[in-house]
Amino acid sequence: MSVMSSPLEFLELLAREAAPVEFEGPLVAARSAGLPADRIAELEQAKTVALRVRALLERRRRRESELLSLYDTVSDLAGLRDLDEVLRAIVHRARHLLGADVAYMTLNDAERGDTYMRVTDGSVSARFQRLRLPMGAGLGGLVAQSGAPYVTANYPQDERFHHTREIDAGVGEEGLVAILGVPLRLGSTSIGVLYAANRSARPFAREEVALLLSLAAHAAVAIDTARLLAETRAALAELSSANTTIRAHSASVERAAAAHDRMTALVLRGGGVEDVTAAVTEVLGGALLALDTEGRLLARVGELDEPDRADIVEAVAASRTEGRSVRRGQLWYAAVVAGAENLGALVLHPEGELADADQRILERAALVTALLLLFRRTVAEAEGRVRGELLDDLIARPLRDIEALRGRARRLGVDLDAPHVLVAVDDDAIAATGSARQRVLSWATTYASTRGGLAAARDGRVVLMLPGQDAGGSARAVSRDLSRITARPVTAGASGPVTGPTSLATAFREADRCLAALGALGRAGQGASTAELGFVGLLLGTASGGGDAEVSRFLATTIGPVVDYDARRGTALVRTLESYFGVGGSLARAAEVLHVHVNTVTQRLERVGQLLGADWQKPERALEVQLALRLHRLRTG
Repeated sequence: MSVMSSPLEFLELLAREAAPVEFEGPLVAARSAGLPADRIAELEQAKTVALRVRALLERRRRRESELLSLYDTVSDLAGLRDLDEVLRAIVHRARHLLGADVAYMTLNDAERGDTYMRVTDGSVSARFQRLRLPMGAGLGGLVAQSGAPYVTANYPQDERFHHTREIDAGVGEEGLVAILGVPLRLGSTSIGVLYAANRSARPFAREEVALLLSLAAHAAVAIDTARLLAETRAALAELSSANTTIRAHSASVERAAAAHDRMTALVLRGGGVEDVTAAVTEVLGGALLALDTEGRLLARVGELDEPDRADIVEAVAASRTEGRSVRRGQLWYAAVVAGAENLGALVLHPEGELADADQRILERAALVTALLLLFRRTVAEAEGRVRGELLDDLIARPLRDIEALRGRARRLGVDLDAPHVLVAVDDDAIAATGSARQRVLSWATTYASTRGGLAAARDGRVVLMLPGQDAGGSARAVSRDLSRITARPVTAGASGPVTGPTSLATAFREADRCLAALGALGRAGQGASTAELGFVGLLLGTASGGGDAEVSRFLATTIGPVVDYDARRGTALVRTLESYFGVGGSLARAAEVLHVHVNTVTQRLERVGQLLGADWQKPERALEVQLALRLHRLRTG
């Protein structure tokens, strides 16, 4: 095989990060060389797979860039000294993360009742950079007035917005078409708008809206912190006679700044929710609970009983609506949110009264907690994808570079040369809605990783590779736990134990066939291994080794003439036999199942008698025929 006609050329294109159009080169060369159609089809398939891999790598690079930029933004806030520099960095990163042509920020002017351009990145129009937007005018004026995000794929033609001559002239001079704007919020107050825009039509995805909202939240924190520091300096300079008040205010601001810096540092060094709660209580005193969306405890510092579930729900809803912490009795609640997504709550029982700056510490802690939970989720999803891709490669055929697979597994803490069992879960468990399917795969990934194994979705199945030697016990445990998660019976077939990466693909096929056997044997909703299915399990287990000839001979001598007759004549004798045995030998009920006349069933069974012999309905022969029919169904699907 020449290099120009080899699928390996696509790997070379991937290695040098070639443009998508270059992946047509091997096909063009193959067609020019007059290669056979099957070779060209092979290259077509290799090109398709290579482009999918390229797209996946590109998405991962983009996600890594987004996370790095978020970390950089938090680092800037930790060393906040110059507000302009931080705002410019946020606008620059907004443009970079969303891949936009232009990013900019406007701030509200309370005296003039409008919003004005504060920072731009990528702008070339001086007129655009001097724009002031009346409240409610244009996309930005509407965001500033309503406090809600707005997006348009084509602003000049979008009639939802109130167009003015000045705004349209500035937008037109800049050449902007698609615009996304999100509010900068402090509590329940909108202080400005953060934008990302393109000079061509472009729909902004929901994830991009959420990302820009997160950046806007950091920008609002930076503005608020700068405002507090400015107020403190002004108070120290102008109110020397109120020394006690100034000291108290200064102390609270310093606490807020110190707490903010400390929590930001926690994020940068990889701290967790427990570290954030500890930092808050060290600054404010008292006791603190961190709860998830279901009210489950994430972290606890100090002695504090969990509030009633209804009280938590009401207080968190109020906190989200007001955009700040709320007080209920002796407790303070701060909603942990990311954009429009609720992630949980912080519940504080302070030692004394909280000043405004102290409340902001709690609110900033909620913001940092949301960021940590998002990071934790992203890391878990990334690890799950890596584990799933490894298992998918291990059960695919043929295996490539076994030592590389062993190395990938070792980095994930998986020893491929230890005994493992393979468990396949039926299609019904993941055939529901997309969210239910994702929940099943997420559960399987967590279940496998906590046991040192792997999980992946493949061919409509969820497959788990689990360390151990009890295949049947593993299948029953997966069936039981996943049935509880999905609230529906889940069937799980298992095989093994096997040792070494070369045996995993065969074990997966056996587990998959065991799954089909459980359904054929009327054992849906159960878990079992091939070794536990008796004779049928033995046949399934040997079919992938050297015993397939014995199974074939059994089928040929038992129902082979009927199968051959159906294949030659296009008849339905096999289906008729299955229906006849399935209804207990009743001709009338078999006719109803097949939707034919009773005479038709009788004639077909007479033909079966001619093919198999007159004694085919005697108990001994009938048992063999039924077993052969089930094996035939397992083989043909």
